[in-house]
Amino acid sequence: MWPQWFNMLAWWQWLILAAVPPAIIALYFLKLKRRPVEVPSTYLWQRTIEDLHVNTIWQRLRRNLLLFLQLLLVFLAMLAVLRPAWQSSELPGDRFIFLVDNSASMQATDAEPSRLDEAKRRARQLLDEMDSADAAMIVSFADSARVEQMFTQDRRRLLASLDAIEPTSRGTSIAEALKVASGLANPGRAAYETSDVQVAEALPATVFLVSDGRFEPLSSFALGNLTPRYLSVGASAANVGIVAFSIRRHELKPDQYQAFARLENFADGEVTVLLELSLDGQMIDADQIAVGGGESRGVAFDLGLADSGLLRLKAETGDELALDDVAWAVVNPPRRARVLLVTSGNEPLQLALATGSVAELAELTVEPPEFLKSPQYQQLAGSGVCDLVIYDRCRPESMPQANTLFIGVLPPGDLWKAEPKAAVPQIIDVDPAHPLMAWLDLGDVTILDGTPLVPPEAATVLIDSIAGPLMAIAPREGSEDAVLGFVLIDEEVVNGTPQKVVGTNWPIRASFPVFVLNVLQYLGGGRDGGVVGSDRQSGSFRPGEPVELQSPRPDKPLVVKTPGGKSVRLEPGAGGKFSFTGTRELGVYEVKLEGKPLRQFAVNLFDPSESDIRPAADVGIGPLPVAAAPAGWEPTRREIWKYLLLLGILVLCLEWYIFSRRVAM
Repeated sequence: MWPQWFNMLAWWQWLILAAVPPAIIALYFLKLKRRPVEVPSTYLWQRTIEDLHVNTIWQRLRRNLLLFLQLLLVFLAMLAVLRPAWQSSELPGDRFIFLVDNSASMQATDAEPSRLDEAKRRARQLLDEMDSADAAMIVSFADSARVEQMFTQDRRRLLASLDAIEPTSRGTSIAEALKVASGLANPGRAAYETSDVQVAEALPATVFLVSDGRFEPLSSFALGNLTPRYLSVGASAANVGIVAFSIRRHELKPDQYQAFARLENFADGEVTVLLELSLDGQMIDADQIAVGGGESRGVAFDLGLADSGLLRLKAETGDELALDDVAWAVVNPPRRARVLLVTSGNEPLQLALATGSVAELAELTVEPPEFLKSPQYQQLAGSGVCDLVIYDRCRPESMPQANTLFIGVLPPGDLWKAEPKAAVPQIIDVDPAHPLMAWLDLGDVTILDGTPLVPPEAATVLIDSIAGPLMAIAPREGSEDAVLGFVLIDEEVVNGTPQKVVGTNWPIRASFPVFVLNVLQYLGGGRDGGVVGSDRQSGSFRPGEPVELQSPRPDKPLVVKTPGGKSVRLEPGAGGKFSFTGTRELGVYEVKLEGKPLRQFAVNLFDPSESDIRPAADVGIGPLPVAAAPAGWEPTRREIWKYLLLLGILVLCLEWYIFSRRVAM
């Protein structure tokens, strides 16, 4: 690259400066005019006859080192006045925060060998450009942030921590990483507050976000002293991914199962995908489907009578992201749920719980309301031995360590409330997406008296009527509580004689036995193998999602073997339940009790935002979007006039040294 020049002098000043070299040369044309002097011997006066002074002109110009040095000095001064410079680049500022994305989409291979490796390479280039006085820190982030290296000027430590960043299979969220950066650059204030109360000295920093930008924008984030620079990684790569894979009962054959998968195409054109379904390592089915650009498509596989095993679905896509081309689903062996029914007598419910299908799913114990005050009940409720407790028109003093179903009564405490009773409330809506309401048609159900519910804020309304919600379910410390706002059967005293009163015709409808099975499967944990999570029947979880495990021996520890072969020991928690949080890897996890396999569960990506690997052109950080920058450097002029002046001083010193030696000789 040719140097750039910057003229600092006017034309007449250049004329004066340009006259200096000819003047120097002219001085060397001057000739010494000697005056005859008689001396005894010229040998003793050699120094007096040297040409130390000139007093005439037009001597012949001879080769003289001093002349060359003086001309060089003037030439360097003229170059310095022109201020020559080269167009270069530099890092903006002297404090840098590198946010390196290591989420699932960063494992795409459109940048070789992966986007994460490309991100680390670009960050390494910026670190190499730091001055010795600059400081930097490195933070890796996926759905959470991790400080790999705090602020330091030691470049070797920064490079080592950058190389140590490992890929993950988790989603992406920039919020926590920005909070870490903001806490260092804007001490004493909250990043999402409109007010900015400063209690410590601000430390401005430049934030280099090295990512593909696949995260939700944070328009409300206050940057403060942070200067963001987005370095986009990756090309506009196409991808087809499995975004759902689950197991359900066959709609027409309740004793059989079906596997359902959904694929989504994040490209513009149609893609044909070959699917292979394996059970315990043996391929049992295959299909080929075409997915249109920007569309999703579902596919179903019949599993027959298989009620246990490991399903693996493989999609032959040939795209740039392999994490979403494989999905697992686990059909754990049936485990009979431990169910306690506390009732003073409910013949329709007890008949529904006495069927052969229920006997395969649950081990039922029936007790009267007086049992709630016994020491045996206190032990059952506090130990978590029961999976489900059904309270029919009665309630305990405190909630048990188990899922619950309250019929015609509210749970203890003030979280659940009720409106006055309504006569013949007509059902207007049912939530078919919830497992408790699956395959239920309540259009022919009549309710004599209903108590509209006022459930907690986190509750889900399952049955709604013209009078208000008649059934809802809410979470509670790892358990769930369902409340039915009407009774199935009740007792009234007429003329001193207790009589049975029917509260609804639901028990004689075809949907009631299905509802009972749904209760046992969902709240009782039947068919889920004791794995509690987002997809109970398939035993499937997202990376980073905690898994609640149940064991037939709550007093014994469990061991979870990860897909990578690592074994993690779990100690029982409250109520004899086990919590596993190490779901970092995709694949199948095996749970063991006393060295014997107990059950399995799977961790799948199932994140459309990660499967859509098209890099974002800009990211929403703060009130204005931050566009992708081609590099992290800023253009700058690298001027060398200071070095030219320094060289001129050295030439002047050399000229003075040579002249002094000649005079002293």
